[in-house]
Amino acid sequence: MSNEPLVLGIETSCDETGVGIVRGHTLLADAVATSVDQHVRFGGVVPEVASRAHLEAMVPTVQRALDDAGVALSDVDAIAVTAGPGLAGALLVGVAAAKAYALAAGKPLYGVNHLSAHIAVDTLENGPIPAPALGLLVSGGHSSLLLVEDLAGRVEPLGSTIDDAAGEAYDKVARLLGMPFPGGPPIDRAAREGDPGAIAFPRGLTAHRDMEKHRYDFSFSGLKTAVARWIEAKKRAGEAVAVNDVAASFQEAVCDVLTRKAVAAAKDHGIDTLLLGGGVAANSRLRSMAVERCEKAGIRVRVPRPGLCTDNGAMVAALGSHLVAANVEPSDLGIPTDSALPVELVSIVRREVAAR
Repeated sequence: MSNEPLVLGIETSCDETGVGIVRGHTLLADAVATSVDQHVRFGGVVPEVASRAHLEAMVPTVQRALDDAGVALSDVDAIAVTAGPGLAGALLVGVAAAKAYALAAGKPLYGVNHLSAHIAVDTLENGPIPAPALGLLVSGGHSSLLLVEDLAGRVEPLGSTIDDAAGEAYDKVARLLGMPFPGGPPIDRAAREGDPGAIAFPRGLTAHRDMEKHRYDFSFSGLKTAVARWIEAKKRAGEAVAVNDVAASFQEAVCDVLTRKAVAAAKDHGIDTLLLGGGVAANSRLRSMAVERCEKAGIRVRVPRPGLCTDNGAMVAALGSHLVAANVEPSDLGIPTDSALPVELVSIVRREVAAR
């Protein structure tokens, strides 16, 4: 028997009901139930629909994970759950379920930060994270640069999005191009057939004056608007919209800004390891550009396989396992959810801390 902690993780921050089981740095099960098909006709995630889907999927998904791992609930050493950030109603379902399982099985509970979990999942494929490391998290709701000194408690935000996150921009541009939700995969596919230099779309917050004030921050609202205006101009002129070229040029602008700022942050702080995470980290162009630019700068890139980049329970279990091994105090059963949980709080221990 291994002395490494066996942890069950539950993730319900958005539209994925994820349950993972991890022993140390070894992934034993990664069960996911998605409600994305229920949101397609709305062109985005509807919180109430997502919450109901989590409620319906929770018990069977937990059981599927236990079966896949070949363990019983009584075998686990702890239960970890995303306590924030995320959709309030969706978080409530996951945290309530985790509390119930923890209470019923007599196991310690860890309410963890969704963003830190996206970093922790890398350990399942690449082992312990060197300190310090730089995290570039890119998803539907977050575009963040994080200085990771210690995953058990020392994570410092260097920059974040000030308007639309990269994933949001992908969804909105996909809608403009008549592509389905979520927009990331179809734009990525279309971009492979297009010319990334066909259209000179803007690079937000990269001008000299912006770099002085927002050196590590991101803005994709202006890029989204520029794409919309370009498409409208073509349609007014009665010209065809080159969908593949628009997709490629838009994607090149997003990846250029993300990787440029990440490399700058790593150089500024003397960091030689970049961790890439979040749903958009599954994007083929972002992955290739990050590797290309970091290699030139002498920076190592660590990125999990695409299936572990999107929201999943494995990442929550991975962070929970790290916290257990580091002897971090468990959460009390009264902890609330926090839809705006700051990244500095890797885990919520007490109700008073969460209330701030």
